[in-house]
Amino acid sequence: MDVIYLVVHCSESPKGRDDSAADIHRWHKQRGWDGIGYHKVIRRDGSKENGRPEFWVGAHVQGSNTVSLGVCLIGTAHFTKEQYQSLYEVMMDWTTRYPYAHVVGHYDKDKGKTCPNFDVVKWWQQAKDNEGVV
Repeated sequence: MDVIYLVVHCSESPKGRDDSAADIHRWHKQRGWDGIGYHKVIRRDGSKENGRPEFWVGAHVQGSNTVSLGVCLIGTAHFTKEQYQSLYEVMMDWTTRYPYAHVVGHYDKDKGKTCPNFDVVKWWQQAKDNEGVV
């Protein structure tokens, strides 16, 4: 797969609810999908969970699934320091392995979305400049 987008999402989980990759897998199966659409999930405590293997096309951004990897932050708009640190670690890994990929938010690829409810491009630039501390 030629990865050109690394897409950040959020789960839209109610405030404080710490859903897991297994929960998202169940929701996506209920929609009739093959399973979880994201490749990584980052829980409220910053723990990283695997979703789809990276060699499987995701189901997370209509029109760009075949050229992207997706990571989902649990929550709606207020993410923890631990989540941002883990997101930085995931993106450092992915951008090392996919150096031509662009880090974007779901809203950048689908103008009808606000997910993940923060400016991902700006965050990524600041995170790189400050080794993850933003």
